[in-house]
Amino acid sequence: MVATTSSPRTAHHRLTPAEVEKYRLEGYHVYRQPVFPQAKFNGLKNCFEDILNNLEADVRPESMDVPHFQYPQLFEWLFADEVLDLVEPILGPDIALFASHFICKPKGNGKRVPWHEDSHYWQTMITPMEVVTVWLAIDPSTKENGCMNVIPRTHNTGRQGFSDYDDLKPGEAVFNDEIKVAQRDPSKAIAIELEPNQCSLHDGRIIHGSEPNTSNIRRCGYTMRYVSTKVRQHHEKIGQWHHLYLARGKDHAGNVYGDPTKAYQEMARFRAKHGKNGH
Repeated sequence: MVATTSSPRTAHHRLTPAEVEKYRLEGYHVYRQPVFPQAKFNGLKNCFEDILNNLEADVRPESMDVPHFQYPQLFEWLFADEVLDLVEPILGPDIALFASHFICKPKGNGKRVPWHEDSHYWQTMITPMEVVTVWLAIDPSTKENGCMNVIPRTHNTGRQGFSDYDDLKPGEAVFNDEIKVAQRDPSKAIAIELEPNQCSLHDGRIIHGSEPNTSNIRRCGYTMRYVSTKVRQHHEKIGQWHHLYLARGKDHAGNVYGDPTKAYQEMARFRAKHGKNGH
């Protein structure tokens, strides 16, 4: 059982036991302190800008999924203690990187993200469904430019990450499906507004989404997604288009891990061709 005291953070822990307990109850946590030293954050933002400036003409900036497959330099931040020390209090000391995604909504015409659970897209990929996403603000993320909204406690109530979905018109939103109206209650949603270099953490089963960006300010976040190495990836089913990476500690599930020094251009092309360009 998680302690209920507000005891101090320890080595490898940037969250208190009380904050971890609240995360487990609510399904999310907002971290208002800077995640990285400013110079290190500036390095990540510059890396993102370089990737954005080199997108192919037909690729939307919301769809910059698993960029670390093509740009291994991102592991400087994905494997950074500053990030892993946020998720270790939740996942334990043995941690794998599951995925990452720059989701960038350009000013004026940034697409909305439909109400969804990340677990809906991952249910054939891993067992059990225990993922912590660190949503790091690259730009200011506000109600005006389409910040993320979460519906608390939906990760462990209702359908617990596996709602029913309706199809959407292709291209009208970031994803082409959305949780059925009867299975979501946006009136309970909480807007997660962040300054650059702040982050939120959320459970992979929580219901969340965001409005379009019609403002004159771009909104970009970098989602860094982690699992305990006790979680098993079904490599025999998906090995041709996805890798886990061992980030800290040791493996416990017999997983096959990617090489963080290597670029997997063919895997990225396979994903793009077969529509795996988000989650």
